[in-house]
Amino acid sequence: MMRLLSLFTLMGTLSVGLAMGQEKPVPTEAEKGAIAEIRKSGGQVMELAQNDARLDVAFHLADGKITDESLAPLKSLPQIAQLNLRGREITNAGLVHLKDLKGLVRLHLEKTKVTDEGLENLKGLENLEYLNLYGTTVTDAGLKHLEGLKKLKKIYLWQTQVTDAGVAGLKAAVPQIQIIRGVDLAKPAEEKKPEEPKPEEKKSQTNRLPFPYQWPLKMCHCLSVLGQAVLFPTIRSNPTRPLA
Repeated sequence: MMRLLSLFTLMGTLSVGLAMGQEKPVPTEAEKGAIAEIRKSGGQVMELAQNDARLDVAFHLADGKITDESLAPLKSLPQIAQLNLRGREITNAGLVHLKDLKGLVRLHLEKTKVTDEGLENLKGLENLEYLNLYGTTVTDAGLKHLEGLKKLKKIYLWQTQVTDAGVAGLKAAVPQIQIIRGVDLAKPAEEKKPEEPKPEEKKSQTNRLPFPYQWPLKMCHCLSVLGQAVLFPTIRSNPTRPLA
């Protein structure tokens, strides 16, 4: 029993020692300055978790205008794992500041102004797993720059200018990738109003009715003809006689 207690005590001491040895690194002065610049421009900077010093940087909720120059401080933060630039007026010039972020895992570029040329700056992001290019003007040529990202798992290409051939090329280079292109809803076809059947067709439709339903219609027709035969001769022989 005493041996077990001693063993548990030793394991606890080792665990504490390991935890102390894995303390989060203290940001450098350059990193503190970069974080302050990002927050000053309206961006958000947060750690991924209490025990994870990697950073989640987001500009998509900023109140002010975010430009390519606003991304310059990112170069000093290699621990960035997630970056969101959705809907901002970021061009190819802004992506130059991302090319050395080797730890980047998720990147949102949807609804930005990046093009094929800008994607060349992503070629070195070897740990990138998620990329969103929805609503950009990227074409098949831009996808060529991504074929070396072997860890890429998901990419959004809805409302871009890529073709089936470009998608197939990326899929061949990165077999595990999931490519989401969205669904373009086709314009619904106009409903044609049914044409009014001609008198001959109406008659033929009546004749096609089962017999129990035909004789009342034929009886009404006969009575109508009989009434005209009785009434009209009387009117022609006595044109001044009022009808009763």
